[in-house]
Amino acid sequence: MFHIALHEPRIAPNTGNIIRLSANNGCQLHLIEPLGFDLEEKQLRRAGLDYHDLAKIQRYKDYTQLYDAMSGQRIFACTTKGKAQYDQVEYQEGDVLLFGSETTGLPDSILQPLAEDRKIRIPIQENNRSINLSNAVAIISYEAWRQNQFFGGS
Repeated sequence: MFHIALHEPRIAPNTGNIIRLSANNGCQLHLIEPLGFDLEEKQLRRAGLDYHDLAKIQRYKDYTQLYDAMSGQRIFACTTKGKAQYDQVEYQEGDVLLFGSETTGLPDSILQPLAEDRKIRIPIQENNRSINLSNAVAIISYEAWRQNQFFGGS
């Protein structure tokens, strides 16, 4: 129903958690290289438990390849630089929820071309930098799914 895209993820357990999450909420997971780990890494497999075979995962050599593959889909960049709050967006089937790496977030080259209402954020306490990537993916993807009446869920 939705697409979760991770731009250059660095921490294997985060991606493992997101694999498990996407298997459970029906999102397709897209990994944009370079990755900071090997997909066979023990920590990644442990965090994802036995959900790797249930998740729909695609890999891309760079953001341009993902962008071309998602032609016609709305892309929402999830960033601390966003002006729109994630819960104020009306999500539609096929939307792409794009997240940056744990260490650097999304680069300006990706953020700049996007309309301001496509740069969304999760509110956090003042003076804090960010929240964990897998937590951010869970918060936003479940809000999108909730708005669509948890279509396909039980």
